[in-house]
Amino acid sequence: MRIAILGAGAWGTALAVSLAARHQIVLYARSAELAGEIASHGENRRYLPGIGLPAAIRCSAELSHAVRDADLIVVATPVAGLRPTCSALHAHEVTRLVWLCKGFEEHTGLLPHQIVAEVLPQVRGAVLSGPSFALEVARGQPTALTAASADGPLLSQCVDAFHGNLLRVYRSDDLVGVEVGGAVKNVLALATGICDGLELGLNARAALMTRGLSEMMRLGIALGARSETLMGLSGVGDLVLTCTGALSRNRAVGLALGSGEALPAILARLGHVAEGVLCARAVLDLARRHGVEMPITAVVCSVLFEGLPASEGVAALFARAPRSEN
Repeated sequence: MRIAILGAGAWGTALAVSLAARHQIVLYARSAELAGEIASHGENRRYLPGIGLPAAIRCSAELSHAVRDADLIVVATPVAGLRPTCSALHAHEVTRLVWLCKGFEEHTGLLPHQIVAEVLPQVRGAVLSGPSFALEVARGQPTALTAASADGPLLSQCVDAFHGNLLRVYRSDDLVGVEVGGAVKNVLALATGICDGLELGLNARAALMTRGLSEMMRLGIALGARSETLMGLSGVGDLVLTCTGALSRNRAVGLALGSGEALPAILARLGHVAEGVLCARAVLDLARRHGVEMPITAVVCSVLFEGLPASEGVAALFARAPRSEN
C-alpha cells in the first residue's frame, strides 16, 4: 500500500518508521528545510532524534508529490494544523483521510472529524488514536491503538494498513468517543502533572485521574460518545499513559507549573505542541454549554490563563463539598 503521511513531527515520523517495512511511505514536511535535513541525515533530528529512518521512506516538501497515487493519506499534524492541511488538499481530489491529532480546535471547539467535514465534506474519514508515545512506536515497542470511522470499508483499510508486528489496532465506529478521550486526557495530564510538581503524593494523583475520568465520560456522553469507548484504549488507556508517562509533554507542562514556572517559559523550552494547553478552554466552554460539571478542567484553565497559583487550585478542588461518587 502507498501511504502519504502529512506532517513530519514526532508522531508522523514514528508512524512512517513503523510502517516502512510493509508499505511504500512518503513523509511530507511543510518545511523544505526540514525535509532536506531528514533526507540528508536519515533521521528527524528536530522531532525524533536518535531514530534512524529506513532508506525506503521518501521525504518530500511538495504536497502534490506526497499525495499522488496514495492509497491512504494520513494527517499527522497537531489539531491547529488540521484545517489548513485539509484546505491544501482541496486541489488533490482526496476521497479518504485518516488523522492522528487529538484535541478540540482552539477557537471553534470542533473535534477533528467535524473540522474535516467542514473543509472536505466529500471525504471518508477515520481517526487513529490511543495510548502511544511516538518514541516507543518508532522503536517497535508493543502498542495498541483504536481506529474509528463510520465508514466500514475505510475502517477495514485502516486496520489492514496499520495493524502488524507489535502495533495492534482495534476497530470502532464511535468517532466522537475516540476523539473526546484523546482530547480531554491531555487537559487531565496537565492536572496530574501539577499535582506531581507540587509533590502531593500518589493518593492525590490517583484521585485526580479517577475524578478526571468521570469528567471525560460526562462530557463525552453529552456529545454523543459511548461510555464503553471512553473506558477503552482511546479513553482510560490514553489517560493512564499521558498522566503518568515520563514522555508526556502535557504532564511535563503540568510538572513545571506545579514547580512554580511561568507558562510562556515552559512552552518556549518544550519545543513541541502541548495540546492540552491549546484545547483546555475549548473543553471548558463545551462543558458549560452542555451543562456538564468539570471542576478539574476549570481549575486547570484558571492556572493556565488566569494566574491562579497551582497550590491554590488543588486546595480549591479538595475543599469542595462532599457528594455522591456516581
